[in-house]
Amino acid sequence: MALEVRVFKDLDLNFTAHPVTKDVVKKSGNAAVIAAIRNLVLTNPYEKPFKPLFGSRIRGLLFENVTPMIASLMEEEIAATITNYEPRVTVDAIRVQADLEGNGYNATIRFFINNVETPLSINMFLEKVK
Repeated sequence: MALEVRVFKDLDLNFTAHPVTKDVVKKSGNAAVIAAIRNLVLTNPYEKPFKPLFGSRIRGLLFENVTPMIASLMEEEIAATITNYEPRVTVDAIRVQADLEGNGYNATIRFFINNVETPLSINMFLEKVK
């Protein structure tokens, strides 16, 4: 029995126009799931209407001093947020490292899309917005 393959689709939140149709470009497949996780991690609680608990506290942690302890708290927050709000994926590993010179954190999120054997990863540099 073959597994059902689902194609995930989402809008590109940069709202770039398609060169021919002039419509908003769509993301599909792995790119749509990666964009959803990135947006989930960078969304603050109370930022999404009617879902006050949706999002993570990452932006608030960015205003603390850059230390390995805060990096550890970020790993836990990212894992909990993805587990609670993104049912399409299973988190494999999360690594957040403090970058003292860049005054931020290098984050790597490795995950599996459910029913897909190949792991995907997202690399982000987390820094406070000025």
